[in-house]
Amino acid sequence: MSGHPAAERLIRYTKAEQNEILGDGADPFGVADTGLTWLPKEDHFGIRDAGRLVAHAGLLRLPVSIGEVDTEVVGIGGVAVAPDVRGRGLARTVLAAALDHARTMGPRHGLLFCRPPLVTLYRRLGWHSLDRDVHVRQPEGLVLMPLRTMWTPLHDAATWPDGAVRLRSFPM
Repeated sequence: MSGHPAAERLIRYTKAEQNEILGDGADPFGVADTGLTWLPKEDHFGIRDAGRLVAHAGLLRLPVSIGEVDTEVVGIGGVAVAPDVRGRGLARTVLAAALDHARTMGPRHGLLFCRPPLVTLYRRLGWHSLDRDVHVRQPEGLVLMPLRTMWTPLHDAATWPDGAVRLRSFPM
């Protein structure tokens, strides 16, 4: 990979393109054991190298209740960098492009769920741990999110409000 590649908005993002990045394993994100049902993302950003997709981040606007207030967040998910190009700043680049777009979508906060080993990476990228229980919608009703919840401000001076957090949809 030569130079610093730019991220682009993708017209589509298919399973085949995900496989270009992560391979075609049964659990590419390592979250199958949660048993959760996930929503597909609506907006996709990626980085290509010699025509091959090597990084991705997806976005989806979601309803959330924080305390007694109903609002929305931009959910970030499907963040992936191909193993052979990790350590080159591609996660930062693709997330920056996705978050630039998220800032145009209206909500004040970005939200993501990640496995504990990824918390340090997201902190380095400016995300904050939400150290409280978060409940998410599932076919059987609201369940406790077993993954770490992190947030980032999408607008100046945005802080995370106090109160119980309930994602009123499937997670992204």
